[in-house]
Amino acid sequence: MDSMQQKHSQDLRAWTVLLAALGLNLVLGSLYAWGVIAKALVGQWDWTKTQASLPFTFATATFAITMIFAGRLQDRIGPRLVALSSCCLGLGMIACAFVNSPLGMTIAFGVVGGIGIGLGYSATTPPVIKWFHPARKGLVTGLVVSGVGIAAVYVGPLTEFLLTRHTIPQTMLYLGIGSVILLALLSQVLRNPPSGYSPSGLADPGPAATASPATPTAHAGMDADWQDMLRTPRFYLLWVMFVMSASAGLMIIMHVAIIAKEQAGMKWGFMPIAMLAVFNTIGRILSGYVSDRIGRRNTMALAFTLQAVNMFLFSTYRTAEMVMFGAAFTGICYGAIFTLMPSSTADSYGLKNLGVNYGILFTAFGVAGVFGPILGARIRDLNGNYTAAFVTSGVLLLVAAGLSFLISEKKKTVS
Repeated sequence: MDSMQQKHSQDLRAWTVLLAALGLNLVLGSLYAWGVIAKALVGQWDWTKTQASLPFTFATATFAITMIFAGRLQDRIGPRLVALSSCCLGLGMIACAFVNSPLGMTIAFGVVGGIGIGLGYSATTPPVIKWFHPARKGLVTGLVVSGVGIAAVYVGPLTEFLLTRHTIPQTMLYLGIGSVILLALLSQVLRNPPSGYSPSGLADPGPAATASPATPTAHAGMDADWQDMLRTPRFYLLWVMFVMSASAGLMIIMHVAIIAKEQAGMKWGFMPIAMLAVFNTIGRILSGYVSDRIGRRNTMALAFTLQAVNMFLFSTYRTAEMVMFGAAFTGICYGAIFTLMPSSTADSYGLKNLGVNYGILFTAFGVAGVFGPILGARIRDLNGNYTAAFVTSGVLLLVAAGLSFLISEKKKTVS
C-alpha cells in the first residue's frame, strides 16, 4: 500500500471511529428521555415529582462517578471493551420492567443504567480526538458529544409512542433491549489510532490552528496525570463552573415537560424535549467551531451569560411558542458545556491521560445532576411553581461567567 492509499485508509478509519462514537452517544443519550417517563410516573402511578426525579438524579451522579474509573480503564486498555460494557444501560432499563417502586427504579436505571452511561461515554471522545488534527479538537469533540444531545429527538417521541400503546414496564423493556443490541454492535468499531499515527492536516484550519492558545499544536511534554492536574487552580475553576452551568440545563431537561404543561398548557411533553435536544446538538457543534477560533474561555463566558438571561426570563414564558424558545435556548447553551469542558481538559493536560482527567472533572456533572433536578422538584413541590429555581440558576450562571475570566488562555502546561 503506497503512502497515498495508506493516508486515505487512515482518514476513512478516523471518520468511521467518529461515526461509531456518535452512534454510541445517540443511544447513551436516552438518559434525557427520562423526563417523558417521569411525567408518566406522576400521571399514571401517582408518584411525586421528587420521586419521579430520583432515577434521573442517581443516573447522572452514578454516570459521573463511573467516568473516573472508566476513563482510567479506557486510557489503559483502549475504548472497545469499555464501550461494550455500556450495555449496562440497556440492562438497567430492562430491570425497570420488573420493578414498580421509586427505590427499585432508582437502583435499576439510576445505578445500573448510570454505570453503563459512564462506561460508554468515557470511551467515545478520547479516541476520536486522537484520530484528528489538534486544530479541530473542538469541532470533532462537538460532533461526537452531539449524539447525546440529539438522542431525545427520537427517544422522546419514541417513548411517548410506546407509552400510548404499552405500559410503563413494557416501554422500558423495549427500550432496554434495543439499547443492548445497538451498544454491543457500535462498540466493536471504536479503537485508538496505531502507534506513531500522525493525523492529516485540514484545509482552511482557521486562525486557531496557528495562533489560538486554545488549540496547542503539540502535546509532547504537556501530558499530565490526574495528580498533577489536581494541583492546578485551573482544574477547580473548571469544576465549579461545570457544576454551576450544568445545573440549570439539567433542571430544565428534567422538568421541561411539566413546565410546558403548567406554564403554557402544552399536552405533548416530548415537543419541548425534542426542541431542547435539537439545539443541545447544535450548541455542541457550534461551540466547538467557535471555540477553535475565539478560545474556550470567551465561548464559555458567552454561553453562560446568555443562559443566565434565559433563566431569569423563563417564568415569563406563558405560551407554547415561548416555552419552545426557552427550551431551544437552554439546549444551545447547555450543549456547549459538553464540548468546551473536554476540549479545555485536553488543551490544559494533554491527550495521554484524557480519559481519567476528564472523568475526574466530570464529577461536576454528577453534582449538577443531583442539585439541578432536585432544586426544581423541591421548589415546585413547596411553592407550586419553578420561579425561584429559575432565578437561582440564573445567578449561578452569572457567577460561572465571571469565573471563566480567571482562566488564562495561554496556559499550555501544568507547570
